[in-house]
Amino acid sequence: MAKDLQCIAKNNVRRFILFRMLFNARFYYPVFAVIFLDFGLTLDQFALLNVIWAATIILAEVPSGALSDLIGRKKLLVLTSGLMVCEMAVWAFAPTGNPKLLFWMLAVNRILSGLGEAAASGSDEALVYESLEEAGMKSQWSKVLERVSKWQSVAFMISMISGGLVYDSALLSKISGWDISKEVAVRLPLYLTLITSIICWFNCLGFHESEMPHKEGKHLSVGNAFRQTFAAGKWILQTPFALVVILAGAFADSIIRMFVTLNSEYYRLIGYPEFALGIIGAGIALMNFVVAPLARRLVDRHSPGFVFGIVSVLGLTGFIGVSFFVPYIGLLFSVLLFAAFTIVTFSLSYYLNQIASSSIRATVLSFKGMALNLGYGLIGIVYAELLQYLTRSKSIATGSDELFISGAQYFTPYFLIGSIAVLIFGRLYYPAGNTFHLLKKEQDD
Repeated sequence: MAKDLQCIAKNNVRRFILFRMLFNARFYYPVFAVIFLDFGLTLDQFALLNVIWAATIILAEVPSGALSDLIGRKKLLVLTSGLMVCEMAVWAFAPTGNPKLLFWMLAVNRILSGLGEAAASGSDEALVYESLEEAGMKSQWSKVLERVSKWQSVAFMISMISGGLVYDSALLSKISGWDISKEVAVRLPLYLTLITSIICWFNCLGFHESEMPHKEGKHLSVGNAFRQTFAAGKWILQTPFALVVILAGAFADSIIRMFVTLNSEYYRLIGYPEFALGIIGAGIALMNFVVAPLARRLVDRHSPGFVFGIVSVLGLTGFIGVSFFVPYIGLLFSVLLFAAFTIVTFSLSYYLNQIASSSIRATVLSFKGMALNLGYGLIGIVYAELLQYLTRSKSIATGSDELFISGAQYFTPYFLIGSIAVLIFGRLYYPAGNTFHLLKKEQDD
């Protein structure tokens, strides 16, 4: 029996790695904004579609976690990959002749994408962690996260490079010897992602789910869904360690992720040409082969407070460095921010899966996902207001390099003050901040 459970756990780990590779590494990422515009959308429509996507994730995040705890992780993962297939089919075959119809079809795409992101949040980790736990292998969890991070980076690198290549119709025509039009090339990253989404769906069918979350015989109903959500939220509020970890992670993730999304502009201002951006992105993805083992050793050997201290030092050094916009060498400071971002993501998955009970695990992870997205949305609003303030008070032209450089100077003090506030809150709300392993032992008992 134990051997069978170990085989199931190993199967789930392999499928978990493949799921993360196929679901997250999408061939249109290197041309994400450009491809919407080439389809015929305006910048304001593109911005509105991103708002629709983010709002869908926030609204569906926690309910999807409750569904996962009530009806099963595998069903949610099959639904997730199915939504990805539908999402990509809608976009890949959307007609471009009617601008109004195109916008609404892409709005459907963004809603399906948001629902898929929300449904995936927590279900995959919970399923794999519980199968490891049943097989007596949960000590392998940090190593599994390390492997996922490495292979996901490989898939991301491949999709970044190949997605950018197939989007260039002139280069593709030269390599293939065929006359490939821009209208065809603009859809090739979408067709490739549609193919990987179908493979992802078949992969999810092969998961084997633990019976642990369903021992109480819960069934799906609106009342149970609300009770499940309330129970998980109450548990987070009554578990100081969980609350501190989620809030600390949401703070660090939000501000680092905000600058990371602006990296292409930063790279341009420190001297890198546009053709180098894909190469830089691929190189940073491969950096996880170094950062993931470091993150695993940090969470295995050190306290959460120490880990957050490392993130704070890396983040602060990175933000100080990027504020000087040092030509070429400034890339190193961006690398530090990526390292801090990876450690935050890794540690949140490690800690919350370890201490949450199986009956509410996916819902707790969904609360984590919602907190991260809310944090990112909040910092986005703050950053937009900051740019408007700088435009008005210092008469800096909107969209200018000077405005971007001036705005970047505020990341360092914000991150420093916020990190100090998080440390003070953590010390006051959870004084026993270095006793994670004792807390985990209590959960096990």
